[in-house]
Amino acid sequence: MEKERKEKMSNNLALDLEPEKISYADLLEFDDDKRYELIEGVPYLMASPSVSHQELVGEIYYQLKTYLKGKKCRAFVSPLDVKLSGAIDNSKEFNVVQPDIMVICDQNKITEKNILGAPDLAIEILSPSNTRHDRMDKLQLYQKYGIKEYWMVSLEEQSIMILTLSKEGIYQIKQVCYLDEKAKVNILEDCYIDLKEFCQNNNIVIQKDKKYQQMIEEEVKTE
Repeated sequence: MEKERKEKMSNNLALDLEPEKISYADLLEFDDDKRYELIEGVPYLMASPSVSHQELVGEIYYQLKTYLKGKKCRAFVSPLDVKLSGAIDNSKEFNVVQPDIMVICDQNKITEKNILGAPDLAIEILSPSNTRHDRMDKLQLYQKYGIKEYWMVSLEEQSIMILTLSKEGIYQIKQVCYLDEKAKVNILEDCYIDLKEFCQNNNIVIQKDKKYQQMIEEEVKTE
């Protein structure tokens, strides 16, 4: 079954046709031990993260986990599937993602196998292989499903971009800062992520350029 489906997908791509739409149920039948995300029924292979990527994920997760101790919201790290529509039936779910870090405040969304519905906060660590994907495809998807806050953190660009949903359900830039500056978690009261010590410990020297920040803001506004 899975072999036939993959052959169909390969044929579609070879003929430059739109890929066959598959469900989360189909995705779970894949037996290649690779990680995929599903966006509008199209599977996207996830690249293996680098050491620096994982260190950064660990640091942000640790700070969130520490802040949330004793509180109702919970922090999670990838790999953990998020069924964005919250469909119980896997054959009816076509958007499944694995944010690097997320915060869930509705306990009813947390199951033993996955998350049913949109997180309150999603954080993605950008890399050269996924930058466009996270800044365009994921951004539009997270906006569609009402993720209240979306962070794009870039080691290469040494920056953090924070987007929050407006009342109209449209992402707006809330903050753009460098990695060594405090970044406010807007969905949580008095919660900040401070990566200054992380940068020092990892010999990350921030090259600050305000023109670059303005350029990134304009790029997101026009996408």
